[in-house]
Amino acid sequence: MAEQRTIGVGLISVGWMGKVHSRAYANIPVFYPELGIRPRLIVAADTAEDRARYAVNVLGFERGTTDYHEVLNDPEVDVVSICAPNFLHAQIAKDVAEAGKAFWVEKPAGRSADETQAISDASDRAGVVSAVGFNYRNAPAIEYARQLVADGKLGRITNVRGAFFADYSADPRGALSWRFMRDLAGTGVLGDLMGHLIDLTHYVVGPIRSVTAATSTVYSERPEMPMGSGTHFAVVEDGDMKPVENEDYASMIVRCEQPASEGSTAEVIGVLEASRVANGPRASYGIEVYGTQGSFRWDFERMNELQLALNTAPHVGYTTIMADKEFGDFSVFQPGAGTPMGYDDLKTIEAKKFLLAYLGVESLHADIKDGVAASRVVSAAEESAETGAWQPVDEIAGTSAQGRSRQ
Repeated sequence: MAEQRTIGVGLISVGWMGKVHSRAYANIPVFYPELGIRPRLIVAADTAEDRARYAVNVLGFERGTTDYHEVLNDPEVDVVSICAPNFLHAQIAKDVAEAGKAFWVEKPAGRSADETQAISDASDRAGVVSAVGFNYRNAPAIEYARQLVADGKLGRITNVRGAFFADYSADPRGALSWRFMRDLAGTGVLGDLMGHLIDLTHYVVGPIRSVTAATSTVYSERPEMPMGSGTHFAVVEDGDMKPVENEDYASMIVRCEQPASEGSTAEVIGVLEASRVANGPRASYGIEVYGTQGSFRWDFERMNELQLALNTAPHVGYTTIMADKEFGDFSVFQPGAGTPMGYDDLKTIEAKKFLLAYLGVESLHADIKDGVAASRVVSAAEESAETGAWQPVDEIAGTSAQGRSRQ
């Protein structure tokens, strides 16, 4: 057993994602006892008093507050989870960094590339560890597929295709939450779902270097819902209609840079789509990678499976492989193939990687530089959708796609 190390945790915003983060921290000693990490839930902040009380009475925090500065000023807090709405991320993250505390912020970290860069700059100045909530990269099947690509098992990668389709806004009566307002959310589905797909592409294949894109807003108006009274899944009957200010659907053609032999790179073409108004898919978040010797397909709705084709005679075509002990952290959660992991387990893995990074252990986790890389692709896509032209994407050093922790 490793030496026991207690890490003080602060939480800002006790909504659904704040609860997920809290459970993830609590799960660390249960699933990773060998690490000796014992998160201590010290203080949770939320502007709603009932949520602050919930954090204490249900989630197990020692105290609650309505002022997030109390989280920053508490000397016993080492790391902070930022689970507030998008428009609050930048200021809170900069405040947390300036307080000298590591932070785990949900995506998109900022509403724009410039805002995300400002968070990264604050993190660099303070010298604090960061993490961004790109949880799908933690799926054991994705970790396995990524290693297949890195080991050359699929040959030279030729193209990638991905679609993150959800139906949470497919009903035109879906509430006009902050996610549909540009000042509060920034982009729409580009930042919300496409950002995850961009990160998966970066993580598994390599950095996106240029993009051409198109976007659309399928429902131009939605019924208004008071802030804090529900989620973006809520449906409002007979509400006052207000304009939707960002996109419901986005598609991109991308050119990626895939690491090749002897330090060289090869271009990979990709087609990526995202929608929050798709009828049928609930959370169909998928990526496909094709190479000269094989390919794989993965979809979050069946996250414990991988469709793999290695095209070695006589076994051609796709084989369904169930996650097992060879797949990432799967065996930490389940004893054998066929018993599935779930969404919360991915966040537990994410919490583990964040806390290991905080302790100075090299960790395959998405940090704020990965967040900047994804946000720059999103910004380039927005510009391309307006101009109709290809847009370059600036290189970001130190990301997963650029070699940090790449096996």
